[in-house]
Amino acid sequence: MKRIGTFLLALMLALAVPAPCFAAVDEKTVEAPSAVLVSADTGAVLFEKNAHDRRSPASVTKLMTMLLVAEALDTGKIKLTDTVTGSANAASKGGSQIWLEVGEQMTVEELLKAVVIASANDACTALAEFVAGSDGAFVQCMNARAKELGLQDTHFENCTGLDDTAKNHFSSAYDLAVIAREVLRHNWITKYTTVWLDSLRDGKTELNNTNKLVNTYDGITGLKTGTTEKAGFCLCATARRDGMQLIAVVLGAKTSEQRFSAATALLDSGFADYRLVTLSADPKKITQITVKNGIQKILNPAVPAKQQLLCAKGSGDPTYEYKLKKTVDAPVRKNTKVGTVKVKLDGKTVAELPVYAGVNIDKTAFWSVFVRFLRTF
Repeated sequence: MKRIGTFLLALMLALAVPAPCFAAVDEKTVEAPSAVLVSADTGAVLFEKNAHDRRSPASVTKLMTMLLVAEALDTGKIKLTDTVTGSANAASKGGSQIWLEVGEQMTVEELLKAVVIASANDACTALAEFVAGSDGAFVQCMNARAKELGLQDTHFENCTGLDDTAKNHFSSAYDLAVIAREVLRHNWITKYTTVWLDSLRDGKTELNNTNKLVNTYDGITGLKTGTTEKAGFCLCATARRDGMQLIAVVLGAKTSEQRFSAATALLDSGFADYRLVTLSADPKKITQITVKNGIQKILNPAVPAKQQLLCAKGSGDPTYEYKLKKTVDAPVRKNTKVGTVKVKLDGKTVAELPVYAGVNIDKTAFWSVFVRFLRTF
């Protein structure tokens, strides 16, 4: 029941976002065949241009690699200090690289830096092999995770995004934004994605961030660039301002400057037009409910969890209407819906926060009811 309620709330929050009203950006001004702007906080789509078209994502593919590595780190499967030994397979990768040698040892953290900052394909492959046992097994994990996320327009053939021989390697701007949103849940990763310059091998190998917005855009948090002849110039740019985080994905731009300009325009428009509001019910108005024939006579409903809503700037503050049952019959099961808090913005209902029973309350046994009845005489 609670899962259904959560899904409906998420749907309503998405629907509550007003239609895009950007003055500075539209499909014509975004000089790329595919792009999307998404709220990292709510998942709402604020702008889209062929956002579900299947395209080669180049090294933006590495968002999924970053996600799986982050999840392996957070679950304790691997550690940043673990030592990884370079394989012949990893060392053979072309494109962007740190010239990893066969048998060379680096830590997980060093390889992660090389992937996130310099988009190194050899480091990416070494991490994939370390996490999953082999490059191929890691790709299977990538596709399995894509399926878990409900991605309809994504299939990976490698962990790097190299597409000169890959025939069935694709994603979409929207799907990549979904992956980016998952990556950002591991917020510690922005410690690396916001680094402009770093080095490995005691300063002998310089790492230059391929995302120039890291050095120029206010509030930037990452996230990944990608370029191949087939894919064109691609970018997933993320930024946070005033507690609100946005994700801009641009695929297939003709020049590097176009991808950065398009992402900048999208992010600027999002920050100019929207604000993030926290929906918070007043605990004092989540009143007690009488329980008939229960071993407890009073139910204290659980206060709805705080939710976030994306609103157009200039809109009023949200107001709340509380509607709770006055009585319920025992037995009462935890997470049974016992009321609703309607959220209104400028007089329009934009969300409903379900109120649930916070505990189980069993029905009173017949004998207890009988004794209670006798005491009334």
